[in-house]
Amino acid sequence: MSTTPQSSSEKEIDLFEMKDNLGNLTSGVTKRAVQFISFFINNRKKIILLFVIGIVLGVGADYLTKSYTTQVIVTPNFGSNDYLYSKVDLINSKIVQGDTVFLKNVVGIKEPKKVAEVTVKPITDIYRFIENRPNNFELIRLMSEDADIKKIIEDKVTSKNYPYHEILIITSKPTTQDKVVTPILNFVNQSDYFKRLQVINIQNVKNKIQANDLIIKQIDGVLNGFSNEVNGNQKSDKLVYFNENTQLNDIIKSKNDLVIEQGNHKIELVNFEKIIKEINTSLNLKNTSGLNGKLKFVFPFLFVLIFTIFRFFKKIYKLQAKI
Repeated sequence: MSTTPQSSSEKEIDLFEMKDNLGNLTSGVTKRAVQFISFFINNRKKIILLFVIGIVLGVGADYLTKSYTTQVIVTPNFGSNDYLYSKVDLINSKIVQGDTVFLKNVVGIKEPKKVAEVTVKPITDIYRFIENRPNNFELIRLMSEDADIKKIIEDKVTSKNYPYHEILIITSKPTTQDKVVTPILNFVNQSDYFKRLQVINIQNVKNKIQANDLIIKQIDGVLNGFSNEVNGNQKSDKLVYFNENTQLNDIIKSKNDLVIEQGNHKIELVNFEKIIKEINTSLNLKNTSGLNGKLKFVFPFLFVLIFTIFRFFKKIYKLQAKI
């Protein structure tokens, strides 16, 4: 099927039409821009007034709605991770319910009305999770074969078992360690079951330290005896030969491993002082997430936008009323 070639005159007509359409479009955009600018010029006093009112109200709202975050980094011991999360969830549910009697009398918070929220979340640290824990490393390796490693690391079940977690306490006003933090930490450490585990675990660690000290002492005796033998042979100008079966290097390595283990055990004793051990507390960090502290910038533009929309619909209503 053949098509008739477009003549030069038809091409010229198309170009003229495109030019007219482009001109109309440009004219329309220019007209709207002029109307927009004229609207702000004609209503400049009202807009400036609304802008000032927005700033004033925004400053007041920022002052009334400001909040502070207290961050408490803790490490749960004796497998008390789920216990920690359940206790914090209990505290937060009482805050949502407005049960200030429970918060004050049971938890011990001295100013419960100032506490807006208490949450706990894991500090993602996969390296500490698998450090000196072959079973954890093997678990992560097996799970990563069937799923994305990032999803596994951030999985709720996995992340709950990380060594460090942060308790976030949101308050409407600055608080102190004694008024809020200490009562919450005391509350999450109230468990007869985990207290019994604490006693047993501390005694187990002390027994390991005592046993390792004895082994290290025996190794030192072997090394001292070997050193005396070498020195005695050197003084008598006798040559001493050692074959590959000698376990001297293994003995030295065993001592080094035991020394490192002893250091870890001493750290464990420090952490085992409490069921939920406090590592660090940062008090009253000003909350600037979301619109917190930004209403002084939001309100002025919001008021002007509402005013502009109102005038736009009012103009449309008048035009429709005339028809």
